[in-house]
This record gives sequence, C-alpha cells and structure tokens, in this order.
Amino acid sequence: MIDLQHMSFWYKEKVKVFDTLSMSMEAGNIYGLLGENGVGKTTLLRIMGGLLFPKTGSCSVMGYVPGKRHPSFLSKVFYIPEEFVAPHQKADTFAQNIGPFYPNFDYNQYMVLMQEFDVDGKRNFNEMSFGQKKKTMISLALSTNTELLLLDEPTNGLDIPSKTIFRRVVARAADASKCIVISTHQVRDLEFLIDPIVILERNNLLLNQSVAAITQKLKFDVVPKVPVDALYSEEMMGGFGVVVPNTDGEESKVNIELLFNAAISNRARFAEWFK
Repeated sequence: MIDLQHMSFWYKEKVKVFDTLSMSMEAGNIYGLLGENGVGKTTLLRIMGGLLFPKTGSCSVMGYVPGKRHPSFLSKVFYIPEEFVAPHQKADTFAQNIGPFYPNFDYNQYMVLMQEFDVDGKRNFNEMSFGQKKKTMISLALSTNTELLLLDEPTNGLDIPSKTIFRRVVARAADASKCIVISTHQVRDLEFLIDPIVILERNNLLLNQSVAAITQKLKFDVVPKVPVDALYSEEMMGGFGVVVPNTDGEESKVNIELLFNAAISNRARFAEWFK
C-alpha cells in the first residue's frame, strides 16, 4: 500500500525533517502515527497525500507516485488536516459536490454518519462550531470509501461522546482493502483503535510494529515498586506504571503513553529489538 525508500525531506536543507526514511504500511490496518512535536507527522501525511514531495528517495502509494497527483490516485485517497478552511456553503451541498470525485462515495452513508454525530447537514459551515465542522469532514471522509484515509489529529475539537462515536465509525469502516493512518497526540482517545503503532523520532523512524509484536517484547504493568529492569516508569494512582522486558511470555495490555515514553528514553534498545 505505502512504501517509503530512503526518503529525505526538508524545508531548510540544513534542518532535515526526514533523513533516508524507509518504512511500509499495509492495507487492512489502522496505523497510529505518534511522535514529539516537530518530528514530521503532518509532513509525512502530506507527502503520502501528494501535497509535498520527497527531496531524495521515493514514496509510493498504491503503486502511484503521490507527487504526480494523477486523478486515479487522488480518487483513492482522502486527507483531513488538523485545521482546515471550510467552504461557505451547506455541509450537505459540499458533500454532494465533492462526492462525484470519489467512485465509491455513498451519500446515504454520509447521511447516516452525520446523524450518528448529530450534525445538521443543512447548516452552513460558517454557522458550525469547530467540532461540528470536524465531524462533518470525518463523515464525508468515511463515506468516500477511499483505499487510503489520512487523518491528522481527528479527535481535536471533539467532545467525549463524539470521540466514542469516532472510534466506533472508524472501526466499522476499516476492512482488508483500506489503510487508515491517524496522526495523534491524544493517544488515550485511540488506545483501543490503532494497530500497528508508528513512532517517529527526529529525522527517522523509531517504531513500526503491531500491538502483538510489541507485547511479545514488552510488558506493561502497574506495580507498587519500580523494578530494576524497568525501561520506563511513571507514578500513578495505585503505584507506578512501568514498561519492562517481557521475560515470562505473558501478554499485557499496551499503554501507549508508557510505550511512547519508553521508546523515546531507550532509542538504541528499541532499534535493536524492533528492527
């Protein structure tokens, strides 16, 4: 689905965002794209969507070079940026105007999603709150049924009930033919949705693994005392949340915040374990 080979990108040549980045993403998954501020999460989504172009190396998506922006490629990908300028028209009218550009667009599906999110599509965008605009764009994106869906901080601006609905409708939309990539800082919003987990570090890739592969190597627990082999620990209610090597083969539930902090604190060991 997505294949990056030795890709480099920079806005200023002396400050590289990516330096010979290589990674792949496959259909049938909902990828969680994580990283500290400024590591290039949004930049990577824009490269995948054909809005930015690698300086060196290559980016291939569904067999296309995104930067060439071939119409058949554009009809298979939908990108929602974190912030966007909404058109001065009714939401339903906008959906009807955009839909024909996507062969698998389903207007009835769009209407059902808008109803689930409790958004009135007969209202103009300029009459909506930011959260209502975001829910409209999510409804539209899912109803295009594109093979690749790129979402940048989709839960920003959503209230707690809407975040629950978001998880439900994205999980329902996922299937073996689609790849969904979600960039987020709000990992607790998506903890039971994203798999595999991708962590970017400055210039390159720190982790791109399934939850199953992660739990084979690591164990997540809350304990009264920090063990000596802890890769990362954090004080919380009931003791300390810890990440330790999984030496007994027992499965545990991944705590994504602990995983992220453990990865940042143990870059060399993660690179060795998760080649």
